[in-house]
Amino acid sequence: MIWKNSYNELIKILAKPRSYLGVGALTILVAIIIFAMKADGKSIVSFVTSTFEQSLSFNGNVVNGNLITFIILQMLIVHVPLLVALVTGDLVSGEAAMGTIRMLATRPISRSQIIASKFIAGGAYTLFITLWLGCVSWGVCQLVFGSGDLIVLNSDGLVILKAQDVLWRFEAGMCVAFLSLFTVASLSICLSTFAENSIGPIVATMATILLFTIIGTLDVTVFDTIKPYLFTTHMASWRSFFEDPVPFEDIKQSIVVLLIHIVVFITVSLISFNKKDITS
Repeated sequence: MIWKNSYNELIKILAKPRSYLGVGALTILVAIIIFAMKADGKSIVSFVTSTFEQSLSFNGNVVNGNLITFIILQMLIVHVPLLVALVTGDLVSGEAAMGTIRMLATRPISRSQIIASKFIAGGAYTLFITLWLGCVSWGVCQLVFGSGDLIVLNSDGLVILKAQDVLWRFEAGMCVAFLSLFTVASLSICLSTFAENSIGPIVATMATILLFTIIGTLDVTVFDTIKPYLFTTHMASWRSFFEDPVPFEDIKQSIVVLLIHIVVFITVSLISFNKKDITS
């Protein structure tokens, strides 16, 4: 029953025009970035690498599909949480606003199973939009720019990764990116169980992300103890797969923190929805 209900919830998501807003926006943005990098990519990259050219010599196809894919992901993943919240923040509160939540409760399925199906459908949508961004970016960039070694700039300097050592990093990185985006989806669904309209959970989700991000970036001693426990601190962990060597222990810690947040959000959602008055 829960899987059938999850399928129905996914159909509801696909029936809403806002569900295609994220896919369309990401597709257009990817196309714009690819066009810009095709037109003037070499000068943009040379501006970044100019400080290293006195001691290093860059040969071959530096502006390749792997580099452009990495640039696209770096630029766009930070904006995907808004697109996810636009859809998942409506899953429970939208039912309350339309009055269909009472009809849901009359079905031979428990309230806990209803919430579980919401999370499954929300997770499926989040997975789709993550895969769409990753696959479209990598596929089109490989077609337009070709393959080649990946040059990544981080706090320690330049990291040069061989072309054959890059694909698995993208795949692993997108898995962690999905986990961070599903954390956002879980938060918005959780907030949705407390609301009677769709705007509140969406705004509250983005406000929470903004607040946590500000706390994480402020160089204030009093915040140092809580920064490691904020899910926003670990949302960029996908980028760690492009370091050499890969800091697997740090990535593992980030995954654990994200999973804990997801479990907490799901638990709070179950408690809230089971206590929710849907008769008024």
